[in-house]
This record gives sequence, structure tokens and C-alpha cells, in this order.
Amino acid sequence: MRSVKQFTLENPKDFKQKLLHWSRQFQEVAWLDSNDYIQKHGEFDALLAVGAFTAIKTDYHNAFDKLQEYQETTKDWIFGYLSYDLKNDVEKLSSNNFDGLGFPDLYFFQPQKLFLLKGEHLEMHYLRMVDDEMEDDLVEIKQSAPASVQQEKVEESSAKTSKIQARTSEQNYLEKVGQMLKHIQRGDIYEANFCQEFFSENRVIDPVQVFQDLNAISGPPFATFLRLEEHYLLSASPERYLKKTGSKLISQPIKGTARRSEDSEEDSKIAENLKNDPKERSENVMIVDLVRNDLSRIAKKGSVEVEELCRVYHFKQVHQLISTISAELEENIPPVEALRVTFPMGSMTGAPKISAMKIIEELEDAKRGLYSGAVGYFTPNGDFDFNVVIRSILYNSEKEYVSFSVGGAITAQSIPEKEYEECLLKAKAMRQVLS
Repeated sequence: MRSVKQFTLENPKDFKQKLLHWSRQFQEVAWLDSNDYIQKHGEFDALLAVGAFTAIKTDYHNAFDKLQEYQETTKDWIFGYLSYDLKNDVEKLSSNNFDGLGFPDLYFFQPQKLFLLKGEHLEMHYLRMVDDEMEDDLVEIKQSAPASVQQEKVEESSAKTSKIQARTSEQNYLEKVGQMLKHIQRGDIYEANFCQEFFSENRVIDPVQVFQDLNAISGPPFATFLRLEEHYLLSASPERYLKKTGSKLISQPIKGTARRSEDSEEDSKIAENLKNDPKERSENVMIVDLVRNDLSRIAKKGSVEVEELCRVYHFKQVHQLISTISAELEENIPPVEALRVTFPMGSMTGAPKISAMKIIEELEDAKRGLYSGAVGYFTPNGDFDFNVVIRSILYNSEKEYVSFSVGGAITAQSIPEKEYEECLLKAKAMRQVLS
């Protein structure tokens, strides 16, 4: 079905830059970049998929069934996203909040051209119908200077810009966290992830440039540039949602955040405090329990285990507590079923999950859409890898609407003002590249 050719690259870093710029000509682009971050269970340094041969685009109604049929029919590489609102397909829930972006609930495509990078090694996987373009494309990519970045910056600065606004005022946010704490005191939930949207209307951006600026600030292991027609995701996500390799499943939820310091002694102290902070650890442990519970529904008996609990990982802007949970998938369970059973991810919902999602819908001011959903890919043999869409900018070029959301886990120990400060810390990089 695909022709495969292998090449050795003299300068992989330079090639990556050129490859992303070369992809600008396509309507469908999925660029996944690990930024050379040393991450357990990493597979590729980067992947680029371009040009849809086939695609599936749907709302949440029977979305997972449709995705399963598409994945089993194509038996090929497919790339795309699951929006948070697929919760309405999994449970009897609804999404009625304001939606300025208008993204489909689910969108996947089968690329005509695929590039896999690992170290100096490049593999090109082209559908047979376009495999005669392989050599020419490679020459074109190597010759294309990352289109003058200065020129792009000029175009960007002369484009439409408008102020970033908060959908929820600070006062309103504090009141809503107070309401969430009442739900916790009543025993409706133990924890919930509460988010707020920042947005800009009548705004034109250069998506590739904004993505590169955002990625340079954060350098995370699950960075993604996604273009599906007028819908763009520019993501600096540090979090893996779920990965399947053979029968092994891996989930790596993040809960617990602390700032970095330029002073190395202070920075080490901040990381150590995060590691031992009872509130941050309890947030993480609650989500680990939820993930274990989700995975146990599709795992071989006794195979669910916690490989790492509350380990501190260091990113350019923040320290994070990350846990790693693994399981063996029960035989005869389709790959898409593993996603359906665990979606949406516990780190972006709360515990108990359904109650948390109902309260989130009631208190948040904007529809989450792709934010806190997942982006990733399936391989021809049904393996997959998906990130969690956080630290991300969403853009509808037709509506000229730019949006990013941030949130945090609310538990019984939460102090509303501190939660608001954490939101602003998480929003810093997105705000910086948009201003």
C-alpha cells in the first residue's frame, strides 16, 4: 500500500525546520515533535503527515464507532484528534457552552505522504499513487530555506491583531472555584479540573511561526502542529494521554505544577518542595487511581501497574509531577475501544469522572472542544500514541478567532487565589507568543 524509502540525514535539526516549512503548501498537516526530550516510551523524534487521501470528520454522535470503522477499513497510518466533547458519545452528557472556534468533534485523515525521523534516520512512507514524487520532494525540502522567518514576521506584524481577553473575569473565576469547593465538601466529587478560556477575535496569525515561537519557549515532548483545512492546533503539550504498543498500554497523567527559577539552588528547592507537597501529590494520586480503574476495564486481570508515581519532570518553564501507569490489553479488544473506555483522560476531568464532567460543564464559560482532548496517530497494525491537548493555541483562520485555555485541579485543599495564579503561570507562554 505504501512505498518506503530510507535516508541518512547530515543535519537532522536543520532538516526538521525545513520539513515543517515545506508542509505549508498542504491543507492537512500533522507535525509531532518530541524536541529530543528524554521521555520514557518515546518512539520517534518527529513525524510529519501531509495531504489527505481519505478523511473522517464528524460530531460526537457514534463518533468512536465511526472512528473504529475508519481505522479498521484503512488499516493504514491515520492522524487526527479527539475533542473533549466526545464525552457526550461515551456518557449521557452534553456541551452547551459558548464555542467561538467551531471545530468538528472528531477529525482524522489518511496521509498521502509520511515522514518518520529518528536521530539521523529518515523514512518516507508514500502511498503508491504519489511515490514517484519521493525523490523530488526530498530535494525540494533540502533546498527550501525555512522561508525567510523575517519575512513571515513582517507579514504577521501587518496582519490583524487584537487584544487577548479572558472569557471569565478573575472575580467570577474565584466565585466558581468556591462553588466547586462546595461540591467537594458535599461529597459530589473529590477533585475536578476547572478551566478558563482566553481569546482574541478578528485576529490573523501566521500559525507556523506562532507554533515555532511557542515550541521554542517550552520544548515539550508532545509538541504538535496540526492543520485540518481552516482548523489549526499549535500545541506545546508535555503530557501523554495513552499509547498502545502491541498489547501494552501506557498512560502518563500530569498533576502537580511548580514554577522554575533561574537560580539553580532555588530551582532544586522548588522541585523538591513539589515532590513532597501533600496537596500536589494527592491530586496526582487521585488521577492515578482513576486511570487504573479505567484501564482495568479493558486490561488482562492483574496487569495494571504503576511504573512511576509522582516523579518530578523538568520542563523549560515548569516542574511537573508525572505518573506512569501500564497495562496489558485483553485479547480481542479493538484499539479504538481502549480510547473510548479511558476518554476523556482523568487528568482533565476529575474524580468521580462523570460527576466531575457534569460540574465542569455547569461552571465553565466556554466549550472545551479540542482543548483537553487528544491528538495523535494510529499505525497500520493498530498501535497508537496520543497526547493531551494542553498548553495549546487553537485558531480558526476562517472565523479569525484565536483561543487558548488553561486550568488546574481543584481539591479540598485548593485556595482559589492560588489556583488563579497557577492558571496565569500556565497561560504565560501562549500569551507571550500572541502578544
